[in-house]
Amino acid sequence: MPATIPGPYGSAVPTGLDVAELAARWGGSGSPVRWEELTWQEAESTAAVQDAVIIPVGATEQHGPHLPLSVDTRIGEAVALGVSALTGVPVLPPLSFGVSASHGDFAGTVALRPETMIAVVEDVIDSLYASRVRQFILLNGHIWNNGALDVSAEKLRVRHRDARVRALGYVTMYPGPEVDGHVTYGRALMHANFFETSVMLHLAPELVRMERATSHVDIDSFWDYRMDQVSETGVWGRDVTDADAKHGEAEFDRCVLTTAEAVAAAVREPWPDPAHRPGPRT
Repeated sequence: MPATIPGPYGSAVPTGLDVAELAARWGGSGSPVRWEELTWQEAESTAAVQDAVIIPVGATEQHGPHLPLSVDTRIGEAVALGVSALTGVPVLPPLSFGVSASHGDFAGTVALRPETMIAVVEDVIDSLYASRVRQFILLNGHIWNNGALDVSAEKLRVRHRDARVRALGYVTMYPGPEVDGHVTYGRALMHANFFETSVMLHLAPELVRMERATSHVDIDSFWDYRMDQVSETGVWGRDVTDADAKHGEAEFDRCVLTTAEAVAAAVREPWPDPAHRPGPRT
């Protein structure tokens, strides 16, 4: 029987990972720690022991005619919960709206301005900092959030001298060329494509309308465009109808495994000079 990592919506996500062995190695219990399910006393004691959190950042935006608006949030949160199960690092409820206005005229998208996302992330981390959390991993599921998250991380590193902030994508910890998205161009722009469709077939097959799936041959370009300027369906990537849950499971497992290994090391990483770790400003 395969090991399981509890999924984000009450189900169990089958995985080929040896959860018990990896959790013992990296500090987890085999079950994710959900910040919103803790009492305030439990949150206080958790922060005293494990002064780190994972904040999933997603989006609510069109994903072609065959996928739900929640793809980026669901995948990012599922990876975060898997990482938490293996490392013990708590997971915050996901930020479900992203920098998505560049989808243009496709219906359903709910977008934040980059400035709004920066302010939201600052407020969230400031609140957690007041609860004695000092290490913040912004786990991103939507590529156009990158700029706002990088700015947020820079501002917070300056504001809180004894805190560490890192923004990364859930696929960051293994080489980009190994991401099997069936995309040739677009500088890693993968949207409602073979990769995301396969992962969703693994995580939430009931939400995938494969009978509506279409593909779009990606093209080489210097500029980035609004999605409605380059795709008539909102899809970017070919071979979408070839997506399958088995491939999605393998990609999801690797995202969890590589991210968990990195996070387990990160939260124990010594400061450059431990004797001179910066203290809070007064």
